[in-house]
Amino acid sequence: MKLSRPVSWFLLAFGVWSWFIWVTFVKNLVKDGSGLAFHDGRPTAYFWVHLVLAIVSFVLGTAIGVIGLRGLRALRREPSRM
Repeated sequence: MKLSRPVSWFLLAFGVWSWFIWVTFVKNLVKDGSGLAFHDGRPTAYFWVHLVLAIVSFVLGTAIGVIGLRGLRALRREPSRM
């Protein structure tokens, strides 16, 4: 299957965006001072659920970004039709 240039760029941008958002979220989760993520210095269920969501999003964001990158590389190798 061939991806168009706009679709490839969108997928790559989605992967980068996913990493940016979730890395920021995890940093904020670890520094949480409200008591939602940690109680008496121990992680709560809220922390574990959101950490699992972040890990899944890292994996999916990476996979989607790689698909976009591979699409762009394939387009670059394709001979020009002029």
